Amino acid sequence: MKKSILKIAIFKENLKISFRAIKSNRVRAILTICIIAVGIMALVGILTAIDAIKSSLTNQFTMMGANSFTITSRGMNIQVGNDRSRTKNFSRISFREAEEFKTRFTEAAFVSISFNASGLSTVKYGSEKTNPNISLMGVDESQLTVAGYEIETGRNFSPDEIQMTRHNVIIGSDIVKDLFTSGVDPLGKEITVAGMKLMVTGVLKTKGSGFGNPDRVCFMPITTARQYFSRPNMSFNITIMPINAVNLDVMTGEAEAIFRIVRNLNPKDESDFNISKSDNIVNMLLKNLRYVTLAATIIGIVTLFGAAVGLMNIMLVSVTERTREIGVRKAIGAKTQTIKYQFLFESIMIGQLGGIFGIILGILIGNAVSSMLRSSFVIPWIWVMTGIVVCFIVGVVSGYAPAVKAANIDPIEALRYE
Repeated sequence: MKKSILKIAIFKENLKISFRAIKSNRVRAILTICIIAVGIMALVGILTAIDAIKSSLTNQFTMMGANSFTITSRGMNIQVGNDRSRTKNFSRISFREAEEFKTRFTEAAFVSISFNASGLSTVKYGSEKTNPNISLMGVDESQLTVAGYEIETGRNFSPDEIQMTRHNVIIGSDIVKDLFTSGVDPLGKEITVAGMKLMVTGVLKTKGSGFGNPDRVCFMPITTARQYFSRPNMSFNITIMPINAVNLDVMTGEAEAIFRIVRNLNPKDESDFNISKSDNIVNMLLKNLRYVTLAATIIGIVTLFGAAVGLMNIMLVSVTERTREIGVRKAIGAKTQTIKYQFLFESIMIGQLGGIFGIILGILIGNAVSSMLRSSFVIPWIWVMTGIVVCFIVGVVSGYAPAVKAANIDPIEALRYE
């Protein structure tokens, strides 16, 4: 019992001496703490930002209809990262083919036909107008459901309005902010979209920042859009979202089989269209974020290595400067192990202080990115704990050699040292 109390007392005394030593060498200690903090800040900050980006991507694609897939022309492929696709321009998907598929596909699912009429439209109301960056799409009555949009005010298109090519439009929340600045209710108002006069029948709920500015969109009946935005080789997209929870791969296979029949393909012919699930793009983007994570880790390790060298140098200088103090402590009975722990604790304290400041700064910087993405506050607990452990290791590695050197100093020589 007495031994335990004595060990605790020695431990506390070593901590006090370590704090006093850090205070007496503030400038060097602060510089080393800052170097360690920068390394941990780079590591935790970038990884916090990456977690925020992952969360934002997942939320955005969930809102876009995570449990869905889209049939598109194979000539409309994009390349993300190292995932390459064929560039052969297969025939487009015509409106007739899309309609026939919608009729033939009898599974319990929402089937929507759409096409991008324009990506650089200007919308006007009275004297107000938007920048020419509005996405205009021709859609049917199921598009809002499969794309994850909700109506805030007004209503969706009815099947009759689609068939009768009504001049109606559903607009995004950002367009309302740009055009109806005086608080006028946009419902029932006539606006001009890409030169066409359309009546606002609905306003979409805001979706926040995301791919393609989801709040800067205009949806008009697909039949109306076909009349006014027709172009050679125009291709349509077909999006399918199951009503109930099902195996998406099975439904994807059924959709492919039906659309092969619609396209009059022989069994030996390859499919001349793409079927992409909604989570494919986000998975590819998340996969490419691993390289950013690796780069952040390398930056953090290199910075921490420099901090470790600097910390070891400071500790060696501290041992030299305090040689006489070490001699006095040994002369009044301090053991070799006690001297060693004194310097080791000092090194670990500097490492932990740098780690704490770096983690706080990293979380703040990472969540600054998170706030710009309108994502939730993120704390990467795994990387926080990793940062604390890494700083502890840096403190031990950097302080061990100086601590051993201090412990092995001859007390007689130390007392004679000037």
